[in-house]
Amino acid sequence: MTENGRTATMAKQHLTPEERAALGKQARASVPRSLQGEWSAPPDRRDPVDILQEQGTSRVPELVPIRYGRMLVSPFTFYRGAAAIMAADLATVPRSGITTQICGDAHLSNFGLFGTPERELAFDINDFDETAPGPWEWDVKRLVASLAIAGRNNGFSDADRATVSLASTNQYRKAMWEFAELGNLDVWYSKMAVQEGLPQLRAALDKQSMKSAEKMVEKAKTRDSLQAFEKLTHEVGGQRQIISDPPLLVPIEELLPPAEATRFSEMFHDLLRTYRRTLLGDRRHLLEDFQFTHIARKVVGVGSVGTRAWIILMLGRDGGDPLFLQAKEAQASVVEPYVGKSKYANAGQRVVEGQRLMQAASDIFLGWERVEGMDSVKRDFYIRQLRDWKGSWPPEGMTPAAMTVYGQVCAQALARAHARSGDRIAIASYLGKGDQFDRAIATFAEKYADQNERDFEALQAAAKKKRIPVESGI
Repeated sequence: MTENGRTATMAKQHLTPEERAALGKQARASVPRSLQGEWSAPPDRRDPVDILQEQGTSRVPELVPIRYGRMLVSPFTFYRGAAAIMAADLATVPRSGITTQICGDAHLSNFGLFGTPERELAFDINDFDETAPGPWEWDVKRLVASLAIAGRNNGFSDADRATVSLASTNQYRKAMWEFAELGNLDVWYSKMAVQEGLPQLRAALDKQSMKSAEKMVEKAKTRDSLQAFEKLTHEVGGQRQIISDPPLLVPIEELLPPAEATRFSEMFHDLLRTYRRTLLGDRRHLLEDFQFTHIARKVVGVGSVGTRAWIILMLGRDGGDPLFLQAKEAQASVVEPYVGKSKYANAGQRVVEGQRLMQAASDIFLGWERVEGMDSVKRDFYIRQLRDWKGSWPPEGMTPAAMTVYGQVCAQALARAHARSGDRIAIASYLGKGDQFDRAIATFAEKYADQNERDFEALQAAAKKKRIPVESGI
């Protein structure tokens, strides 16, 4: 249907706060908060190893064993790579029916520090590979379950883990109520500036944990393109080139014969030219002042290992003015089979639009494009800076008190992201003012931590039987 030559769209329905709160109460009546604590594996639950193997069919074959090796380090590293398994599980449990933009993989290691365009250090969600519209509580469950699993990994007692889980869910609920009371612009402009939050951390943490937090902050400020330039490049024939560190970092010249490597580099150079259309005009202007220099394949993360990721060296005013970009393959979100296919034809655009919607401030070079790979298959990518003050606190070094505080900070960031992209008043109304939801999620987290251990053991058994190839220690 068209109107005056333009495609007509349905106007958004603007409900009153009272009507939105009523939606939350209706959802609570349909799916009581106590049901959010339920988890038991259904009789027809898919083999978790089958799910991982299915994912591997679309990945770089020689890198898939590295993914399995990293997942087999511990139940927590397994969980980091098991977003597809948990998405299938969450699809079988009751859901509130209230949809927002979700991260889709909101475990605690996918939160951290980054630099805003205003050059402030902020804390937020930092991985959006699986983002999509979906049930807000899926993100909450994945976050709190990750805390329970990380707590077990650290040897925390049952009581300590319960404290961590309850505190994080309580913080999510309290934050959502606070956002429900704010105006739309106030919610949109809200952010978590690190310098403003340090005094509160100092009051909540012991000296050793606070020292670790401050070290994380200081280290993040050094992680930028210049640091990557010094660490990841060397001089070859008078020009800076990306170093070789196979299989984790491999320059294009080592992956392809000379003629094909040149053609592929030119193709990626063209990608940078065309991807600029997805940036704001001033950022296109800035990017055009940098010159394409070199490209290499890089292995990243745990769950992402095997998807195609490239780092691109650009140089500005001279040979000491670097910009490192990362082009990372985007596939369909693991939650799409259960919430519906993305409205975006390009999966890279799905990631970028979801990130811009959920994050308080996004990378100025964040954009997307489709490009033909070394195997002549066209794939979707999103592009961003490789390092821009990025940092995170390894959970392995956290005490129960530190993980309690960190879980609360993650929950605050998650609530802010959901409040920006969904009906914060309806969600707050569903949550209520009591702790019933908190207790239900804490119960779910422990039940799912048990399931995660069983799935981890299944992967261990598959490796022992040579059902899957494994490269450990990489």
